[in-house]
Amino acid sequence: MTTSNSAKTECVILLHGLARSAHSMDKMAEKLTEHGYQVLNIDYPSRAYSIEELAEQTISDALKQCQGMPVSFVTHSMGGILVRQFLSNHKVESLNKVVMLGPPNKGTEIVDKLSHLPGFSFINGEAGMQLGTGELSLPNQLGKANFDVGIIAGTQSINLLLSSLIPDTDDGKVSVESTKIDGMNDHIEMPTTHVFMMRNDAVIAQVICYLEQGKFNH
Repeated sequence: MTTSNSAKTECVILLHGLARSAHSMDKMAEKLTEHGYQVLNIDYPSRAYSIEELAEQTISDALKQCQGMPVSFVTHSMGGILVRQFLSNHKVESLNKVVMLGPPNKGTEIVDKLSHLPGFSFINGEAGMQLGTGELSLPNQLGKANFDVGIIAGTQSINLLLSSLIPDTDDGKVSVESTKIDGMNDHIEMPTTHVFMMRNDAVIAQVICYLEQGKFNH
């Protein structure tokens, strides 16, 4: 756990996305620490297990390290689905806020259209195969948010091939529409890509704004 001298009595758990590592959230961790939060930047084996297994083990272990403090989550991509999965089965009494970056809350058409290709399941694992938009889509089985969540959607792409598989505006992996969820408290679109949004200074500033004020700076 990273702390600062002016630490708030709040624990912020960071959860990276599919096929990424905690290193991808290092800049976010650094900036949140500077703002006084006690930060847990969690590394988990995103391609090794199902979303259900990942959520149960990863989040249970992280919560134990927060030592009874109020808890918020900042997630990138599939990390947000882990939080939704966990909260569908557990009530976290100390839960404060959740900020999701580019979450496939309604799945992504990329999985629908590419999952049959050789090597796709090897690269993305069991959890990745659960992120489509159809009947087997885990995100679409989780229902509305019954917790305080703000969502940041990217509107730029560096992968035009993948973007061609996604309807309407997208971040290269997830459409803006797919990031939305019933029950969300706030939603904002930003000119950033899925791959790099968690390192974007403007995105990080919006994350801090939401954690502190419960809304984005529109």
